[in-house]
Amino acid sequence: MTSYNYYLQNPKFYVAVDCIIFGFNEGELDLLLLKRNFQPAQGEWSLMGGFVQENESVDDAAKRVLSELTGLTNVYMEQVGTFGQVSRDPGERVISVAYYALLNINESDKELVERYNAFWVNINDLPELIFDHSQMIGQARNLMRIKASNAPICFELLPKSFTLTQLQKLYEAIYGDTIDKRNFRKRIAEMKYIEKTDKIDKSTSKRGAVLYRFNNKVYCKNKKFKI
Repeated sequence: MTSYNYYLQNPKFYVAVDCIIFGFNEGELDLLLLKRNFQPAQGEWSLMGGFVQENESVDDAAKRVLSELTGLTNVYMEQVGTFGQVSRDPGERVISVAYYALLNINESDKELVERYNAFWVNINDLPELIFDHSQMIGQARNLMRIKASNAPICFELLPKSFTLTQLQKLYEAIYGDTIDKRNFRKRIAEMKYIEKTDKIDKSTSKRGAVLYRFNNKVYCKNKKFKI
């Protein structure tokens, strides 16, 4: 048997990517969802996805899909896993590789988001989703929680300058639990790569709150992170 015949006698499948796109808004985690405008499941809630093209890798396909929806490049992304149940997509046999992405909502292209009929939805109020997308989201949240405890990925969700209250609320949203303020700030004070700036945020009070920033160069010198 030639190698060519070996390939011919095996079935061919569609390979897709699905993007679980997290944002942070007003102290809560949001997820970017869209209303599907084609069959199957037209009009239902879905993650943003697409098929891998002939001349691109799976990673590149995920980056393309994310960019098409948000207008952003160089976004933090991590692979969640592969989903390949035989009947997961009623249209065809589709194997999907899921990725989660973290981005600042205010940096995404609002016109693009609207054009795709997409909406930011609070993670605690998600509607019913098509196929196995809820399972993808659950696995993505677990991976994000693990990674966020030992790597500074959460700063991808914040503006360049942020208050300590914003940072604490972000971690509380990720882990779904209240964090003691005194212990949290003591831990942050030990992290030399979270730098205090000379700017004040007065959007929430007259007195205002000091703004901080994450210094990646300082972090890279020791690569130690633990919340």
